[in-house]
Amino acid sequence: MKRLYIIVEGQSEQEFVNTLIAPYLSGLGIYTVTPILIRTSKSGRGGFVNYEHLKNDALNLLSSQKNDFVVSMFVDFFRCPELPQKERYDKIVDHKVKSDEMEKCIGDDIKDNRFIPYIQLHEFESLLYSSNVGFEAFFSDKQKQQTKNIIEEFSNPEDINSCPEKAPSKRLLAIKEDYDKVIEGNIIALEVGLEQIMNKCPRFKAWIEKLISACKDD
Repeated sequence: MKRLYIIVEGQSEQEFVNTLIAPYLSGLGIYTVTPILIRTSKSGRGGFVNYEHLKNDALNLLSSQKNDFVVSMFVDFFRCPELPQKERYDKIVDHKVKSDEMEKCIGDDIKDNRFIPYIQLHEFESLLYSSNVGFEAFFSDKQKQQTKNIIEEFSNPEDINSCPEKAPSKRLLAIKEDYDKVIEGNIIALEVGLEQIMNKCPRFKAWIEKLISACKDD
């Protein structure tokens, strides 16, 4: 199996790759899965505020002529910076269709079949709503009921959006003001489990399946 590098925008995604994605893929024979925080300066990492930062990281990884690795990315749809050929996706209303086109724009710009672009609808926290079991382990009874109501409203957690002000993370902060994205987010994700997340989130599942297929030896 090939090595896999996943460029991530923050510590939450980095930890998610390490604690959920990597162990899952290891069970399928993909043993080397490395998350890489986007480099924003010579000494700074984390945050997706400029597409060129991600592009530079991807091209640096892809500069090797070897074919024994795959590079992907894991960033949020909300607050995604301007991408190449903005006119191709800017006026698309449907967020699924729009994110698909945004990924194609990135792929067309990187121009390397070892690279798999992925934009998470609508952000990392979407995945936590795949089951209430994670919230039940750490939230109060009132808070658990609030998250349950959201889950029952959206059969697909990737559809939780409305607007950036009602993004999944904003909803969590409204329910629990001291919600910690890095620590609590990944503890909740571990309680839910990657298989349940894949069962409930079809775009995320399709991405994981692409990674598995791409990492198979030729």
